[in-house]
Amino acid sequence: MDKLITEVKDRLQRAKCAAALTGAGISAESGVPTFRGQEGLWKNFRPEDLATPEAFARDPKLVWEWYLWRRGRIAPCAPNPAHHALVTLEQRIPDFTLITQNVDGLHRRAGSRNILHLHGTIWEVRCTGCGRVEENRDPDLAYPPLCSGCKKLLRPNVVWFGEALDPAILARAEEALNKCEVLLVVGTSAVVQPAASMALWAKRAGAYVVEINLEPTPLSRAVDSSLQGKAGEILPRLL
Repeated sequence: MDKLITEVKDRLQRAKCAAALTGAGISAESGVPTFRGQEGLWKNFRPEDLATPEAFARDPKLVWEWYLWRRGRIAPCAPNPAHHALVTLEQRIPDFTLITQNVDGLHRRAGSRNILHLHGTIWEVRCTGCGRVEENRDPDLAYPPLCSGCKKLLRPNVVWFGEALDPAILARAEEALNKCEVLLVVGTSAVVQPAASMALWAKRAGAYVVEINLEPTPLSRAVDSSLQGKAGEILPRLL
């Protein structure tokens, strides 16, 4: 793997434009639960049962209780060396875009600035009436949380199952992928669309694509370099 590390490092040093796409794997190294399978069960509910517009319409209090529980699980987690390495890359490369599927906010806490949150963030709320978005880190958010403007009910500012991604964010992601010279795909299973196809978009546009993951994924054979291991160990070596 040392030879591949050297190759990727050289590519990054020469790059004037680069991007990174991150998934749950990078945050798992910080102790953030994946909220899938048994680990994701809460009061016998699965995430797929609660993270939907229908569930919120049916029982918004229950959905908010679950999100406040998730906030409580995520709050003690800190950015790891992989998060910090991406901050350093953003500081070194003139045009660097971080695209993330994660809603935990750890990239922002680490110091990354040019971030596209494909699925939103658990630390923001959005008004169901006027659409106003605000940051909110209150661990004991009183129910019902109401908009300070129009007094309508607030919801977590995340993309639920059955909802479309924000077209403006998706357009910015496509722009970054189409122009980047190097794309790092970090800790993503490459099965959730459209993120699963983003590496292929970048490769078709001429980018050198690097996958960093604990194990092979459906993407591994299509990328230019596949580095298997912990992101917190591999990314700092690329600096």
